[in-house]
Amino acid sequence: MNILGISGSLRKFSRNTALLREAVRLFGPSTPIYADLNLPLYNGDLEDRIGLPDAVKTLNAQILAADAIIIATPEYNKMIPGVLKNALDWISRDNPQPLVGKPVAIMSTGGRFGGEVSQFTLRHALAPFNTNILQGAAFAVANGASAFDENEQLVLPLHAAALTALMARLRTEAQRQ
Repeated sequence: MNILGISGSLRKFSRNTALLREAVRLFGPSTPIYADLNLPLYNGDLEDRIGLPDAVKTLNAQILAADAIIIATPEYNKMIPGVLKNALDWISRDNPQPLVGKPVAIMSTGGRFGGEVSQFTLRHALAPFNTNILQGAAFAVANGASAFDENEQLVLPLHAAALTALMARLRTEAQRQ
């Protein structure tokens, strides 16, 4: 099973990227691919001139090849980060749409509330793509700086159990495809 991990953070030591890697580990046997959101800013003039940039074509091919997608997003000013929104803007320009029907799990980690508002805005941003976003309570890990051990695994058994259950649901949805 191919699993695509998308982190809304470009930081080298991002807690959301650590959460994403932990989710992939708990997903179980799979071939993980990690998206690179270092894309040019969406610009219609650039698109008119060259079409979709190669990095966007690569991302769209990764989405098409994925059986399931995990998105871990930080919260910046009560929203998803610009790099994630920019990627969605570029993805929206492809035809056929690579995200249609894809099972997607959303998660976040961060400050006091763990990024729950960013998850709400991400759900809103994904709505036009007609994905199969897993429904239910948000998986958010508050105080992300202290939520992981030295191996980047979740410290609290409650978090690990909830993430394991979410990944089991994602696997089930991916197998239905």
